[in-house]
Amino acid sequence: MMILEEISTSLKTMWFFYFLILCLLIDGVALLPAPQNLSVQSINMKHLLTWSPVTIPGEITHYSVEYQGEYESLYMSHVWIPSSWCSPTKVPECDVTDDITATVPYNLRVRATLGSQNSAWSNLMHPFNRNSTFLTPPEMEVTKDGFYLVIKLKDLGPQFEFLVAYWKKEPGAKEHVKTVRSRGVPVHLETMEPGAVYCVKAQTFVKAIGRHSAFSQAECIKVQEETLPLVLALIAFAGFVLILVVVLLSIWKMGQLLRYSCCPVVVLPDTLKVTSSPQKLVSCRREEVETCATTVLPTEELFGAWI
Repeated sequence: MMILEEISTSLKTMWFFYFLILCLLIDGVALLPAPQNLSVQSINMKHLLTWSPVTIPGEITHYSVEYQGEYESLYMSHVWIPSSWCSPTKVPECDVTDDITATVPYNLRVRATLGSQNSAWSNLMHPFNRNSTFLTPPEMEVTKDGFYLVIKLKDLGPQFEFLVAYWKKEPGAKEHVKTVRSRGVPVHLETMEPGAVYCVKAQTFVKAIGRHSAFSQAECIKVQEETLPLVLALIAFAGFVLILVVVLLSIWKMGQLLRYSCCPVVVLPDTLKVTSSPQKLVSCRREEVETCATTVLPTEELFGAWI
């Protein structure tokens, strides 16, 4: 009897497991294992959910991702919302950046799908909060524009600001800090002194989570001596002197022209110039008149001259 009872118990157990396996096969769950090793890699407010792939030989497995924030958990009866970009997806990762919109804990889960078969849901072990993201120092380029110190920072998105510290490299120099919100656009920091060395470093800041990164390595740049402006100043001075000389010559020439036009100098011909003294000229002319007056021509000569 004991043997029969043992056989009966074994048969019942076998039928129970057979029935359970049959139910699982009908529901389409038992053949597909659930994804494992869920984790979130978050750098600079970019959140990537990853998991170990479910491999079925000769088949392509798809995955569905859902999330549940604090609002969905407390006010929407624990509803789960499909991810914007990963429902479904073929790769074992999902960018949930657009789904994580608040600085609150988020639950995440993943399941595998193969045809009509669905695996069980695998949940992230600990809720994810975006304030745990790792912030890296910004990529920057320090240049100069004439005597202006210029910095250009890589654009990381609208949530990011940058705290830029710059100083003149000398003992006891004061460090200046400026908040930059540019989107990859060069920004003028300060007017530099000729021949001096200036250094710059920056850190990333995200106001939404109230956190900032470490400072980047300082980059220094040297300003050339003011040789070119000195040459330009000399050229400008020489040009000014030249223009001044030309103006003075022009004024003098205009004065000469006005003088000769209004008060011309009369020059007598040589024939009208008096070379002897007036007394001699008068006495000479008087003698000539007297000679002319005392000369008497003969009648024949006078008559001949008249004819």
